Amino acid sequence: MTAPAPTGLFGALREQLTAAASAFADSPDALAGILAGMVDDVDRALGERLEIFPVCHHSPASALAMVRRLRARPPRVIYLELCEDLRPLLDELRNCRLPVAVQAFATELDGFPAEWSPLSVIAPITETSAEYQAIAYALDTPGVELVLVDRSTDHVYQWTPRDGRPAGPDPAASADEEEVALHGDAVGVEIGDLRPRFAELESHLLHHGKVRHWSEWWDQYVERPLADADHDTYRQVMVLIGSLFRRLRPSRSTRDDRDEDRERHMWTRMRQHLAATGADPADCLYVCGAFHAASRVEQFGLDSTAPDFPISPRTGTRWRYGLIPSSHSAIEAQFGLAPGSVSIAAATWTTAIGRTRLAPFRLAGQHTGKKGRRARASGPSTAPAAGTDRLTGFLAAPPALDELDEAELRGWCVDIVRLARRNGYLASTADAIAVFETSILLASLRNRARPTPYDFADAAVTCIEKDVVPGRRDVRRLCEILLGGDRIGQVGYDSLPPLARDVLDRLRPLGLDLERRTVQRALLDLRADPELAPCSDLLWMLRHLLPADAVRPIMGERRLGHRSIQESWDLALGRSQRALIELGYEGVTVEQVLEQRLRRAVRGPDATAARALAAVEDAVRLLDSPRLVDELGARAVELLTAERTVDDAPEVLRRIRRLLAHHRTAAPVLPAWCQAFVTTGYAHYCTLLPTAFVDEATGVRQVGAMLGFLFHLESLALSLGCDRSQLELAVAQAHPEAPAKLGLLWAARHQLGLLPLAHLRERCAELLANPLAVPAVPHYLSGFVHALDPVPGLAPFVVETMSAAFAGLPDPVLLPWLPTLVTTLREHGPELVPLLIREAERTFPGTLAALDGWTPPWAAAPTPPPAGQAPTGAAGGLLAVHPDAVDAVAVLLGCDAPWRSFTGPGASALDGGSPLLAAHPETADAVAALLAPPGRFDLSAG
Repeated sequence: MTAPAPTGLFGALREQLTAAASAFADSPDALAGILAGMVDDVDRALGERLEIFPVCHHSPASALAMVRRLRARPPRVIYLELCEDLRPLLDELRNCRLPVAVQAFATELDGFPAEWSPLSVIAPITETSAEYQAIAYALDTPGVELVLVDRSTDHVYQWTPRDGRPAGPDPAASADEEEVALHGDAVGVEIGDLRPRFAELESHLLHHGKVRHWSEWWDQYVERPLADADHDTYRQVMVLIGSLFRRLRPSRSTRDDRDEDRERHMWTRMRQHLAATGADPADCLYVCGAFHAASRVEQFGLDSTAPDFPISPRTGTRWRYGLIPSSHSAIEAQFGLAPGSVSIAAATWTTAIGRTRLAPFRLAGQHTGKKGRRARASGPSTAPAAGTDRLTGFLAAPPALDELDEAELRGWCVDIVRLARRNGYLASTADAIAVFETSILLASLRNRARPTPYDFADAAVTCIEKDVVPGRRDVRRLCEILLGGDRIGQVGYDSLPPLARDVLDRLRPLGLDLERRTVQRALLDLRADPELAPCSDLLWMLRHLLPADAVRPIMGERRLGHRSIQESWDLALGRSQRALIELGYEGVTVEQVLEQRLRRAVRGPDATAARALAAVEDAVRLLDSPRLVDELGARAVELLTAERTVDDAPEVLRRIRRLLAHHRTAAPVLPAWCQAFVTTGYAHYCTLLPTAFVDEATGVRQVGAMLGFLFHLESLALSLGCDRSQLELAVAQAHPEAPAKLGLLWAARHQLGLLPLAHLRERCAELLANPLAVPAVPHYLSGFVHALDPVPGLAPFVVETMSAAFAGLPDPVLLPWLPTLVTTLREHGPELVPLLIREAERTFPGTLAALDGWTPPWAAAPTPPPAGQAPTGAAGGLLAVHPDAVDAVAVLLGCDAPWRSFTGPGASALDGGSPLLAAHPETADAVAALLAPPGRFDLSAG
């Protein structure tokens, strides 16, 4: 059966591709369908009444073709593939230095999963992109309308699967972390994405193209051939490439569905705009990615009879819009491009502009650092007439090989050697020659007559880097710097949000240019220049809100009740411009944002009493707002009451101590929330104490912190109405089995007067005498060490117990015991061990000679009073009449010796009395007058 004659503009090409498929493919029907479909896509795109301009993002060839198209036939309406709600931001580009990114940001979500917060969508823009050329032309040309037709940023997340958070950037790019992080974890909107999604195709192209990565293949086989192509050739080739990648991508994938919905959305918006404005499609231009130019959706084309795509309403999420700085490395990292590819594209763009003498479009007043080129008058268009098949000739013609430019390559080689020597490499003229020859050799192996920047970078790495990298940057990074560097954009002052402008204005008294990207040192002498105090307050707030490297204090601190009189700061607000801009999305002033964050910290689902106290402390340090402090403190009381664990007890104790000390010195009366926190905490920890003692999940450090809260704040709690019997009952109900907690319980009972020191000493002696209990002694000591905070008077006893263990245990028992003791103390009480060391320093002699004759205080026999001698003097009379207090003290101290032995009823009150009382009898007389009627004690006898 004879095949039908080819029809249409590309009938001959379709026939050739079908014949090639039959001749070379194992399954000619499938391959023929793909090849014929590609030609049909090109024919369909070029036959559309609305001119479609396919592009690839950050492509110099696309930008050059866009400039030629706009100069030859200026359109009146430009439809651009970009989120439709970003249109107002494009007018602010003239205040920026490219590259920058248009951003939509949201923290208060409505209709999206809470774990997605914050949401961020960015669209980076560089001067080497066709989209920027179209934007600059439309904004600076009167009567030209720019319409964004892609889905809104809200729909970007509406169409995202809910099974997980959208993926962020690829952190594997070989660039400085600071520059890679310029986009953060934003979802990137890339215009004209042409990277194939079919991994086998990409691997095949890289292998047979003899290149290392996709960016290099694109530069060699697409960028350079299309740099000087006419308009029709460019359009036909780009649509063909987009169709190829579209047809080879796995069908019915989630991404494929989203891309088709985007195409339906864009065609619906364009048809709605044309119907509303009555614009002539002949005066319109549709700029989109080559992938979307080969669309096959039913809404494609102005003559489509398909109904409009139903566009869902936006959610209640409140979006903030702004511009953030971008960089070449940030774009490469976010969109998976090869390191240095965007910088090489920028260098290729500059070279092509100089070679072709085209005048690119640039927004008036934009900061570029270069003198603007005056647009030359456009002559008669040399583009072929519409409807000409340029694709067949382009595919059939052999690739044009550029001639070797020895001067350019020689300059690269000399410069890279000079740059390498500055970075610590032992490079010489011989290395420059080797790089020159190796670049030519690599280009020849890759079927290129003229070495590309990729060939040169590979040659430089081979010849200079050798085995090690002595410098901070490797040679490939040096090549990127040489060929144009990682250009970093900046948002101008007029395009910053109000908060960022307010920060720069309020820091102006420092006399620094804070928009620069360098680190600047600010010196503040607040005593000599009190007008700098507001700058200091603002810097401490920025320190709390911005990344650590944006505002870093070198000298000075801001504690509760303390402000330094001199401060020194390292400021890098220019580098952290993105963080400052996103801070502006949350409020109008820094104080407002800080107040909102503190409130969110105590109202969030993960809020705890410790975090609430931290928020209170930050509010006191950074904000002069008693109302906010009271609100946060009341919330801390609520959170403490609702807690059922004591995991944060150490932090709660540390922070409430600090806050109480501050308020006691700053105000005559404690705030109501402090009083409520102490009383609530006393009852709360008394209730949880028995359970915490026996709970295996609760550590000894947490139990020690609970006891520290109860004992240290006991006097304040009792003065506020708490009952001490509650604590005694809690300790009595505690029955731990773990040795560390048992030691802590003994210390608590000793502090309450329920366990005399003599009995505690006897228990420890029994432990050391029992061979089965000796391995657990380090854990008992761990409990005693944790008890040093709530019971500081126990330090001499702990030193005594450890000394007795070292002195009495035999070496076979002591040596295996020591590692357990050291690791236990290091793990459970590193912050309390210094207290023990200081006590040992006070106890033991300071010299070796004194150690030989030294007797431990606990080993020295007590000196009994002389037989038959009673306490004499006025003090003796008082003690004889009121013995109960002395008896109680004696029990606590473990003294069993009798003290009330009188020689007889006629003993004199001051016979042999204390020399101190004898020298100063007035004190004893005054005490006696208070405790007894006059004349009860006869002090004149002495």
